[in-house]
Amino acid sequence: MTKKLNQIYEGKAKKVYATDDPNLYIVSYKDDATAFNGEKKGQIVGKGVVNNTMTNIIFQKLEVAGVPTHFVEQIDDRDSVVKAVKILPLEVIIRNVAAGSFSKRYGVEEGTPLAISTLEYSYKRDDLGDPLINSDHALALELATEEQLAKVSEYAHKVNEVLKAYFLDKGLKLIDFKIEFGVDKDGNVILADEISPDTCRLWDVITNEKMDKDRFRRDLGNVEETYQEVFNRIKKGE
Repeated sequence: MTKKLNQIYEGKAKKVYATDDPNLYIVSYKDDATAFNGEKKGQIVGKGVVNNTMTNIIFQKLEVAGVPTHFVEQIDDRDSVVKAVKILPLEVIIRNVAAGSFSKRYGVEEGTPLAISTLEYSYKRDDLGDPLINSDHALALELATEEQLAKVSEYAHKVNEVLKAYFLDKGLKLIDFKIEFGVDKDGNVILADEISPDTCRLWDVITNEKMDKDRFRRDLGNVEETYQEVFNRIKKGE
C-alpha cells in the first residue's frame, strides 16, 4: 500500500502529499469551498467525499475513452493515489451553453446554447485573478509548448464529448467545465485535478435547476443536498 508522507501542497479544495514512491502522490479532498478567486469562503459538508469518488469514477471512464489521466487508485472516501505530474499553469475551460463570466463578458443571456463548444484558457495566477488568455499568450509566456497545447485541446474536446453524453444519461446538462492538465515523468500531457460539481456547471435536464457550486456562489441554498443528489445520480448504475 502506498504510504502517505509529508504534505507538499495545499490548494483551495485539496491537499497533496508525497509518498514512498517518487512517481506517486496522495490527494486528499477537503470540504472547504471558495468562490470569486477566494473572496468568498465557506464549507460544504461532505463535498470532499463527493468530489473524490465522482472524479475517480469519471476519470476511469475517460481513460477507457482514450483520455489519459493521473488516477491510480482510491484509498478511501477522501484520499486517492495519483501519478505525480507538473501541472501546466492553465485553466482549460469548455463552454457548451452561455453562463457565468461568459454571459457577463459577452452580453449573452445565461442559458443560451452556443453555436459551437468553445475552448478558453485562463492563466493560473490567483494574484492576477486568473486572466483569460489565448494560445499565443500561453506560448509567449512559456506556459506550455505548441505540442502540449495541441494535446490539451484534443483531450479537452474529447472530455466534453464523453461528459455531455455521460451526464445527460444522469439527467444533467453539461453547461461548462474547467479542467487542468499535467506533464508526467515521461513528458506526456495527462488530465489531472478533478471533475466534480466544483468544476462543472450542471443543470437538471427537466427543471434547469443548478446542480453545482453556483448554489454556493450565488447563495441559492441546499448546497450539501445538491452535491449529494449529483453524487447519487453518478453512483446509480455504476
